[in-house]
Amino acid sequence: MEELNQWFEKGLSRYAYIHSMQVNQQHLLQIYNSFHLEQFEKESLHSIQPQKLRALILTADWCGDAMVNLPIFMRIADEALIETRYFLRDDHLELMDQYLTNGTARSIPIIVLIDQEGKEVMRWGPRAPELEELVSKRKSTLPDKESSDYQTAFKSFAQQMAETYTQDQTSWDWIKNDILKTLQKTL
Repeated sequence: MEELNQWFEKGLSRYAYIHSMQVNQQHLLQIYNSFHLEQFEKESLHSIQPQKLRALILTADWCGDAMVNLPIFMRIADEALIETRYFLRDDHLELMDQYLTNGTARSIPIIVLIDQEGKEVMRWGPRAPELEELVSKRKSTLPDKESSDYQTAFKSFAQQMAETYTQDQTSWDWIKNDILKTLQKTL
C-alpha cells in the first residue's frame, strides 16, 4: 500500500503530461474539449468526491488507446475530484509490470485508483470491451506479420483506428460507460 502512495508522488501531473506530449497532444485535447458527461453522471461522480481518490495512469504519448481513453477519464476525474499522476510506460517498467494485461502484455493505458492509504480500489484498461472487439475484428483482416504487405496494411489499420478514436462518439460512450461501470462496482 505504501508503495502505491510512493509511486503516486513520483508521477507527472496532468498538465505536465499533456505539455510533454509530442505525438497525440492535439487529438487528446480535441477529445477532451469535445467529450461531455451527462448531468446524472456528473451527479453520481460528485458522490465519490469525499473519498479523495487518486489515480496512477500508465501511458505513452504514441498510444492511440491512451489518446482516446485518457481525455474521457480526465473528464470523469474532474467530476469525482480524482487527483491524477501519469507514468510513461517505458520509463516505469517496474510499475508497469505489476499491471500486465493477461499476465504478459504491457498494454496501456492502465488506470489504477487508490485511496488515501494507498490501497488499490480499482483498475481499468487498456480498452472497453466493445473497442477490444472492434480492434480485434479489424486486426484479423491484416496480413501475416511476415508478409510484404503487412506494414502498409498496418499503417492503414492504425489510421482507421485513429479516425474512429477521434471522431466516433459511440466509441467514447463505450469507454465512458465501461469506466463508470468499473468505478461503481468497486466503490
